Amino acid sequence: MLVAIRFVLTAGLVATMCGEPAWADVYKYVDAAGNVYFTDAPLKGNRYRLEWHREARKLVRESQRNVLGSRQKSLPQGVSSGKSLPKQRSTYHGLVLANARRYRLSPGLLHAVIRAESAYNPAAVSSAGAQGLMQLMPGTAARYGVSDSFNPVENVRGGAAYLRDLLDMFDQDLRLALAGYNAGEGAVMKHGRQIPPYAETQGYVRKVLQYFRDEQPASIALTVR
Repeated sequence: MLVAIRFVLTAGLVATMCGEPAWADVYKYVDAAGNVYFTDAPLKGNRYRLEWHREARKLVRESQRNVLGSRQKSLPQGVSSGKSLPKQRSTYHGLVLANARRYRLSPGLLHAVIRAESAYNPAAVSSAGAQGLMQLMPGTAARYGVSDSFNPVENVRGGAAYLRDLLDMFDQDLRLALAGYNAGEGAVMKHGRQIPPYAETQGYVRKVLQYFRDEQPASIALTVR
């Protein structure tokens, strides 16, 4: 099927297309005929979806530098680049905030998952083949449109989207969502919507919850279902 793609040329989008530094949010709309429209300001009466955040340009640049450095060093999983954990965390904090807003997640939760999964190593690869900051399996990456799991921008977006879907699937039960992230949602379903009796998964859930608590200000008591 031939699909038309059109740009609604508002002033901001024209400037962006012409190469001027006028980066803005980009909205996407697909009409009943399958035509695709992009604009930097949603038109009244049409159902546009936010497709690209205004901070994306900065995040892409940062991710390209991080990925290039990681690949040049060829760091195996679990080997530190020499940066302290707080410095590694700060490197990706803007990316975490953007995806936390996009998928209605706590930034602290995303940081906790990334810390548990890869310790902020974008080149991490597990023995099972999971890749990148949020350790996406190839099938999960494909499901969420991630073409390069070693690209932090793509990886965190895909991982955050998956985590959002798991929370919705398990009625916002964080423990079950984390168990699904580690063992797959099928394993949680198979065991009666309970954390599977796998030592790795049970340890993973405890670890992420502890890291999540570490992310909370001392004045806030974290209660998890």
